[in-house]
Amino acid sequence: RSNAGETMAWSESVDTVLANKEGLAAFQTFLKSEFSEENVEFWLACEDFKKTKSSTKIASKAQKIYSDFIQADAPKEINIDFHTKNDISQNISEPTLSCFDAAQSSIYCLMAKDSFPRFLRSEVYKELVKKHQNRNQKRWLSFV
Repeated sequence: RSNAGETMAWSESVDTVLANKEGLAAFQTFLKSEFSEENVEFWLACEDFKKTKSSTKIASKAQKIYSDFIQADAPKEINIDFHTKNDISQNISEPTLSCFDAAQSSIYCLMAKDSFPRFLRSEVYKELVKKHQNRNQKRWLSFV
């Protein structure tokens, strides 16, 4: 369970938020409100993809990530540079577990530098911090 200290710790880095279930949910809610949830969805899809063991699943998961996020007019197309997109397109027929690393890194940087600072200033984050502070106060009051 998250506590106020943990909620405040989220402000230290995007990693802290991505690693925490409640933090991730709040960040996703915020990104949806900004119409940029595809970034965190792509990042999560890549994290899941890198854990894939079966070679047949590697191919099918890679194809799904490619069709969802990379190819032109993909439903959740992410904003990556031409060279990265081109490299993935050329290698998608024989994908490796690292085939999305450059794109994932680029999207991670975009979230860390752009979306994350806005998230920390958002009402979504402020409400969450307030909720945890109130929960902690109630816990302390029950001891008094």
